[in-house]
Amino acid sequence: MPATRKSPDKILFIFLGVWALLNLIQSAFVEVHADEAYYWMYSRFLEWGYFDHPPMVALFIKIGDALSGSTLGLRLMTVLTSTLSVYILWQILKPYAVDIKHFILLFGSVVLFHVYGFITTPDAPLAFFTVLFFYAYQRYEKEDNWKWALALSLVIACLLYSKYHAILVLFFTVISNLKLLRRRSFWGIVLLSVLVFLPHIRWQVQNNYPSFYYHVIDRSAAFYKFRYTTEYLLAQLALAGPLVGWYLYRSAAVLKTSDGFIRALKFNFYGIFIFFLFSTLKGRVEAHWTLPAMLCLFMLACIALAVRPVPRWLERLAITNIALVILIRLVLIIPLDALKKVKIVAYYFGNEEWAKEIRQKAGNYPVIFYDSFQAPSRYNYYTRSTKGFSYDSRNYRKNQYDIWPLEDSIRHKKAYLVLDNEYSEYTAQDTIRTEKGIYYGTWIDHVRMYQKVSVNPLTVPADWKTGELRTLKLKISNPYHELIMLGNKNEKWKCYLEYSFKKDDVTEDFQPVHADLEQLNIAAGASAEVAGTIKAPATAGKYKLILSLRTEPFRGSRNSNMIAVEIK
Repeated sequence: MPATRKSPDKILFIFLGVWALLNLIQSAFVEVHADEAYYWMYSRFLEWGYFDHPPMVALFIKIGDALSGSTLGLRLMTVLTSTLSVYILWQILKPYAVDIKHFILLFGSVVLFHVYGFITTPDAPLAFFTVLFFYAYQRYEKEDNWKWALALSLVIACLLYSKYHAILVLFFTVISNLKLLRRRSFWGIVLLSVLVFLPHIRWQVQNNYPSFYYHVIDRSAAFYKFRYTTEYLLAQLALAGPLVGWYLYRSAAVLKTSDGFIRALKFNFYGIFIFFLFSTLKGRVEAHWTLPAMLCLFMLACIALAVRPVPRWLERLAITNIALVILIRLVLIIPLDALKKVKIVAYYFGNEEWAKEIRQKAGNYPVIFYDSFQAPSRYNYYTRSTKGFSYDSRNYRKNQYDIWPLEDSIRHKKAYLVLDNEYSEYTAQDTIRTEKGIYYGTWIDHVRMYQKVSVNPLTVPADWKTGELRTLKLKISNPYHELIMLGNKNEKWKCYLEYSFKKDDVTEDFQPVHADLEQLNIAAGASAEVAGTIKAPATAGKYKLILSLRTEPFRGSRNSNMIAVEIK
C-alpha cells in the first residue's frame, strides 16, 4: 500500500514546531545583545514613546519578562509572534498555489528571518505587524467592508507603534492602489489609526520631538562616503540568503501580474529598497532597516516559483544555505574559545560576568559609563537594576538616558565611574579585568552634572564673519525638580559653559563662552537668559554650533541643538 503524502498544512505545522523550538533554545542560551538590554530598560519605564522608537518593543519585553526574568522571557514574545508570522504568511500565499516545500526552503534561507526569530528589538514587532498588515490588506483590497477596515485600522496603529519604518509600508501600499482614496472606509481607517496613535504623538510634543530630531537631523552624516552604498547593497544580498538571495531578487523582479495585492508587494519591495539606497547618500544605513521589504521579497519569490519550473539545483542550494545559517546560530550557543576570538561572535559572550565584575567594585552605588547607551543597559539587565547610567558627552549622540529620571537620582550622590580607557585626567582607583577587556574604575564623591539642561540662543545671526566676536542672548532652561546653581563658589567640581563649531564631521576644540554664570540660580522648571560671547571660526563655511555645560570631572554634555550657522 503506497505511503500517503502529508498535506501542506501538516508539513507547515511540523516546520512551525521546529522553528519555535530552535528559537526557544536560542533565546534561552544566547546572552542578550546590547540593544536588547537597552530595550529591556524601555520596559522598566513604560511610556507612550521613547527617544529612538515607539513603545511596542517595550510592551513585548514587559510581557515576557513578567513570565520569566531570563533571556528566554525577554525574547518570548518574539519567538511566539515569529512563529505566528510564518503561519500567517502561508495563509497569505496559499491562494497563489505556492508549494509548501519551496515556502519552507525560501523562508529558512533568509538570514534576516532567523535574526528576528528570537532577537527582540523594534524590528520584531515590526515584522509581525507587517505580516498582519498584508494579511488584512489582502482581504480588504478584495472586500470593501467595515470588518476588514476596522481590523486594518488596529493593525496599522500597532505597526506605527512598532517602528517608524511602518510609514513606508503604508505609503507604498497606498500609491500602489490610488483607487483606495475613493473608498469611504479608507478614510475611516485613516481617522481611527490616527486616533489610536495620538498618545504617541502627544508624547513627542511633550518631549520636543526627540525622535524626529534624532532620525531626521542628528543622524545624518556630514558628507557622503561611497562605502555606505556598497555596504548596503552587499548586506541586502547576504541577508536575503548568502547562497540563494540573488535568485530571490531575480524571481521577484521578473514576476508579472495584474493582481492588486501583488502590486502592493511590488511597490513595497522596490520602494523600500530604493528609499534606503538613496538614504546612503546622507549616511550609513543599517542593513536590517529593509525588513518589511525583505518580507515582500520572500512573498514575491514564493509566488514566482509557483508559476514557473523550479530548477533542482535551487533546492539543493537552499538546503545548503539553511545548513550554513543554522551552523552560525549554533556557534552563538556553544562557547568555543577559537570562535570567541571572532568579534561578532565574542559580542554575545562574557556580558554577565562583565557586569558581575563591575558590580563587585561598585556595590549598590550608581555606575556611570561614558558615551554608551549599551554598556549601562547591559549592566542594568544583568544586575536587574537601574543603577547604570550613560553620561552622553558632547561628541556622542543623544538617547533615552537623556530623558529617563536616572540622572536626577545620581546628582549630588556618590557614584562609580567606569572607563574603557585610562584617561590622563583621571587617576584610576581600580583596574577591572574582564572577558570583555580591561576597564578602569574611579569613585566620584559628589556628582555634579547638568546633562538635561537646555542652552540655546534665542536668535541666530545670519551675518557671521570669520574670526569675529559675537554676543548671543542664550536661554538656559532647567528641567529638573530642584534649583540649579551654575556658579562655582564653594563647589568642589567646577562648571563651565563652552562652545565649539563642527564642520564635515570634525569638531573644533571647545572654548569657554564669556558669560557671567557665577550668580546664576535657576528655579525648578524655570529658564534664565544670559549674554554669552563666542568667536567665529577663522575659515568660512557651513558649521554646526554646539553649546556645552562641562562639570568636572566629566567631559561635558551637549546641551544645545546642532545650530546651523554660515561663516562668511
